[in-house]
Amino acid sequence: MNVESVLDLLVSRELIDESQREDLTYAVSQSGKDVVEVMEDYSILEADQLYQLIAEDLGGYSVELDDFEPPPQVLAAMPAGTARLHEAFPIQFNEDGTFLVALADPLSASTAEELHFALGLDIQIAVAPPAKIHAMIEQHYGGDAAGMNEALSTLGAEAASLSADDADEDSAPIIRYVDLVLYQAIKEQASDIHFEPFEDDFKIRYRVDGSLYEMAPPPMHLQSSIISRIKVMANLNIAETRLPQDGRIMQTIADKTVDMRVSTLPTQSGESVVLRVLDRSNVNLNMDAIGFPEYIFDYITETIQKPNGIFICTGPTGAGKTTTLYACLRTINTMDSKLLTAEDPVEYEIDGIIQVPINDAIGMTFSRVLRAFLRQDPDRILVGEMRDLDTAQIAIQASLTGHLVLSTLHTNDAPGAVTRLVDMGTEPFLVAATMEAVLAQRLLRRICTDCRVAYQPSEAVLEQLNLTPADIGGKEFYTGQGCAKCNDTGYRGRQGLFELLDMTDPLRELITERAATVVLRQKALELGMNSLRDDGLRNIYSGITTIEEVLKYT
Repeated sequence: MNVESVLDLLVSRELIDESQREDLTYAVSQSGKDVVEVMEDYSILEADQLYQLIAEDLGGYSVELDDFEPPPQVLAAMPAGTARLHEAFPIQFNEDGTFLVALADPLSASTAEELHFALGLDIQIAVAPPAKIHAMIEQHYGGDAAGMNEALSTLGAEAASLSADDADEDSAPIIRYVDLVLYQAIKEQASDIHFEPFEDDFKIRYRVDGSLYEMAPPPMHLQSSIISRIKVMANLNIAETRLPQDGRIMQTIADKTVDMRVSTLPTQSGESVVLRVLDRSNVNLNMDAIGFPEYIFDYITETIQKPNGIFICTGPTGAGKTTTLYACLRTINTMDSKLLTAEDPVEYEIDGIIQVPINDAIGMTFSRVLRAFLRQDPDRILVGEMRDLDTAQIAIQASLTGHLVLSTLHTNDAPGAVTRLVDMGTEPFLVAATMEAVLAQRLLRRICTDCRVAYQPSEAVLEQLNLTPADIGGKEFYTGQGCAKCNDTGYRGRQGLFELLDMTDPLRELITERAATVVLRQKALELGMNSLRDDGLRNIYSGITTIEEVLKYT
């Protein structure tokens, strides 16, 4: 259930005061428990008492689901995808013509309205334990991937029965179809959802752990209706199909607040749309959760506490740079320091930090915002990306005048970030004076723990890692066989690879002398820097990832 809604109700009933509300909010965020569990831990109310209180507040019913068996016509009134998407289970048709539905989050203001819109029925809310609602959905609608695909196919067939003229973006089958596609992608923890038009078909693919997977395709003639529905959700101009557009969708899906950045691109066969999923519940913005080796964790924790200097995180798009820097910000976000960020766009909102979105179209560039920041009396500054000389120079100026600056660059390795700044036109002695550290990182897939098995790699594979059988001794190697938990890929989740460049005096001298990247890199390795490949080997030997993944990303 939504934490804020439950606490609002308890405050309004004078069961807790504002001070207790803050304590409960903190306890939920730190413990990872549901708000109902935390409320019981604090002996405020038992779960059953809370459900009864919510029912009274809504003027609805509290229902018992243990031995409940819904009539077939009631089940048929709510498609499987809608039930899963809204975490809703149908109870009965009331005599007054309303449809009684048990919601896992009954205090959600939008869910009943969305169900009314999708089903064409007036909804009355029933309250029951969320775990029991989920169990009923699994029992009566099926819970595996096949069940999801079947529901997609059913909705596809329903949508296909519409003519191209009837299938507009506001028709119920189109709404349910798009909702279910989003639900399945979020359920699989996708980072991106692609709607791709081609001459003879219309593909929907989603990216999980860096790899793309294809969904059951919708009927070809519904392409424009599906794209229009997404554009309506993102508040874009549905009449404009000749120019790229950018928007945003904020939606609660499966009890998660999901923020999706929407990008449209006109192509030869129609508009291509990509949704970048920013699932706040799926991203742990804590330093402990990033997966740093201990020495890197300790070094970064110390570095980001410094009063001034520049700390850069580098790597390709999708390497987790922003997540790492947000975790750093969370660590230093204390009452006695002021933090400002300039981002394009703001990906995750963090309480206590002033975040400014970049908008080049109106002149809100990184350099302009950064100049304004220096008049806002900050202690620490995050610059989303050092794109040009102007931004880099102001960041250096900010560092020299007593501010800690965090930023990102796109380079292949840590030493490359230093020479990139010099190549932009910044003075080498200023880079040497202000740079504290550079962290290069990659994200690679973790072996699924449910189907992980040991195996012996061939000498040819070991040669690609510059290893011989003598080098590996008795070390074991692992791979994933593939199972239902990982969609038969052998991988589930991702792990960071890290390369930390500690800015020491010998390196500062080389930077001032305009040394090439290869020279800086060689010196850093001599001074003890572990390369991305070294960290990859550490993860291979620990059974976290495979040789193939390390070779792919290093």
